Amino acid sequence: MAVLERGAHGALGARGEAPAADAAPVRRLQVGAVLLVALAVVVVLGVVDLTLGTSDVGAGDLLRLLTGGASGADQQALAVLVASRLPRVVTGLVVGLALGVAGGVLQSVARNPLASPDTLAVNAGGHLAVVAAAAAGVSLPLAVNGLLAFVGGLAAAGLVLAISRGGATGPTRLVLAGSATMLALSSVTMLLLLLFAQETAGLFAWGSGSIVQSDGRTVTQVAPVVALGVVAALVLGRRLDLLGLGDDAATVLGLDVRRTRVVAVLVAVLLSAAAVTVAGPVGFVGLCAPVVARLLARVVPGLHRHRVLLLLAGLVGCAVVLGADILLRLLIPGTAGVAVPTGVVTTLFGAVVLVWLARRLRDDARPTTASAGTGAPRSRRRVVATTAVLAALVVGALVAGLLLGDRLLLTGDVVNWLRGVSGQGVTFVLDQRVPRVVAALVAGTALGLSGAVVQAVCRNPLAEPHLLGITGGAGVGAVLTLVLVPGASLWAVTGSASVSALAAFALVYALAYRRGLSSDRLVLVGIGVAAVTTALLTLIVVVTSPWNTVMALTWLSGSTYGRSLEQSYPVIAALVVVVPVLVAARRELDLVALDDDTPRVLGVGLGRTRLVLLACAALLAAAAVSAVGVVGFVGLVAPHLARGLVGSAHRRMVPAAALLGVLLVSVADTLGRTIIAPGQIPAGLVTAMIGAPYLVWLLWRTRRSVGL
Repeated sequence: MAVLERGAHGALGARGEAPAADAAPVRRLQVGAVLLVALAVVVVLGVVDLTLGTSDVGAGDLLRLLTGGASGADQQALAVLVASRLPRVVTGLVVGLALGVAGGVLQSVARNPLASPDTLAVNAGGHLAVVAAAAAGVSLPLAVNGLLAFVGGLAAAGLVLAISRGGATGPTRLVLAGSATMLALSSVTMLLLLLFAQETAGLFAWGSGSIVQSDGRTVTQVAPVVALGVVAALVLGRRLDLLGLGDDAATVLGLDVRRTRVVAVLVAVLLSAAAVTVAGPVGFVGLCAPVVARLLARVVPGLHRHRVLLLLAGLVGCAVVLGADILLRLLIPGTAGVAVPTGVVTTLFGAVVLVWLARRLRDDARPTTASAGTGAPRSRRRVVATTAVLAALVVGALVAGLLLGDRLLLTGDVVNWLRGVSGQGVTFVLDQRVPRVVAALVAGTALGLSGAVVQAVCRNPLAEPHLLGITGGAGVGAVLTLVLVPGASLWAVTGSASVSALAAFALVYALAYRRGLSSDRLVLVGIGVAAVTTALLTLIVVVTSPWNTVMALTWLSGSTYGRSLEQSYPVIAALVVVVPVLVAARRELDLVALDDDTPRVLGVGLGRTRLVLLACAALLAAAAVSAVGVVGFVGLVAPHLARGLVGSAHRRMVPAAALLGVLLVSVADTLGRTIIAPGQIPAGLVTAMIGAPYLVWLLWRTRRSVGL
């Protein structure tokens, strides 16, 4: 497992001990100056944010109000200003303080700079709890909603910390475990938003973190809870200082390590739940703020003490939230800026920080291979038998897709439809189902093949088009084209999706390449870019179609609903182009999956081969997204299962991955339109609820090992 470089290690305390408490004299004047400057920055940002809004009231009006020189008409306008803008600014302060302190506590507990309410799925767990309460149609008091968010966040954080051994196995496993848990919880949340659209109206944008408030009652009730949590965190400061010395040293000094960790996590989750209750999951503030504070601690001795460090992280968190809100209102003025969640901007900023941290990873001496642990050779007879069974299961899944749904059909009905002699009712049903079955068939094939190629090139069994930003990039291109050119052809949508998918992965590859390609770095950078694409998709949807969130959710969740046969043609064309290339490159896939030296010794152009293979993977993923939307985890689960069934030789594994991809998407689509018929669950949500637990199980199974 890659570890942080020595410079980042000292700055961020990622894997080792925090700086000793007495390593440098505490310069109280400098520490006080830093805190005062941070406080001044927060005050200035708060005042600037108060002057921005949809009304014509500006800084001069605010100044007249403060000096008592406003007229009666101005007083009325300024009353509106105070009633709408002041709660927003106070909410930004409360949320930023809570998430900054929570992130600092979690990073210290895990001794990992990537620990935060986002990467530990705390925000996702709290968000799910709040949405579930709204979907139930029960009007609950704010305190009860806060308690639900606390329980949900605590359960999610406990699972992630257990899988990653408290972050002791390094940043990659922690982020992967948190991402898998977050995606699983987010899938359930999106399902509730779709099924209970009326009850959860307005929660789509809120789900990205919005500090806009209609009044100050909510934030007024939550503020004391945040204050209590901050005080509790500061009281734990001395214990966290000792914990940073290492478990053994802290125990020798009389610290109950287990109890300290439990209490610290409870305090962090309480703060995160309070932030979610008032503003939704504002992304990555809990990651950015402590990182900035720890970087300042390198320059100013004394800031590393947690009672100061956590307070500084809280102030930086306030600055990040208010700065994001100001930037948002300057770039998108008027009512459109109000609709866009502040969390979109903080997510973009946080993703940059995540990529920066990932780029400071140094290569592991023992790179992970795509076949590690699961690619044992299989006999030819077993491979043939396994492939035959998979093919039979695929045929069965396709037939089930034709027969099952809100109306059950018989095979005779399908035969009559093929002969053109079926009744009107059967004809109508099959005219709707056949394009969906075909879309699932071709999209599943494309995603399975794309995942197999990505894992081989990245030499990581956890790499897949979704986690590496390919499908997210394709989604941005497709949605942007549909928005800007409403009558765009299928080929135009596919082309834009392909270009944006290639651009997204080119960015990931370029950022991850540093004197070689580290699989850990590649995954972390990919997750950061994927977060950017998710934020951009939310931004596009909220700005262009704020009242059509069901359509947006259906697209972002991946669905075959309403598909026509013509929409599968681009995927078929991509398969026709790419499959022969992969068949011809099966030997190169085996070599590229080994290491960098072997292909060169055998005369394979490593750079050119990687470029061609990744271009093929991006094209397949982009075509699949244009046909069925963003369907995640198929590219992860299908190749991994295929490798375990038929071995790691790509001439055997790639066809098996394609069959498993079809099986996963087809079964997910059929289940999605059968379980709650006539209601429907998007296929992408079903695959995520299958694939995310699978990834969690994979990480849990290997939690005692150093790497995967």
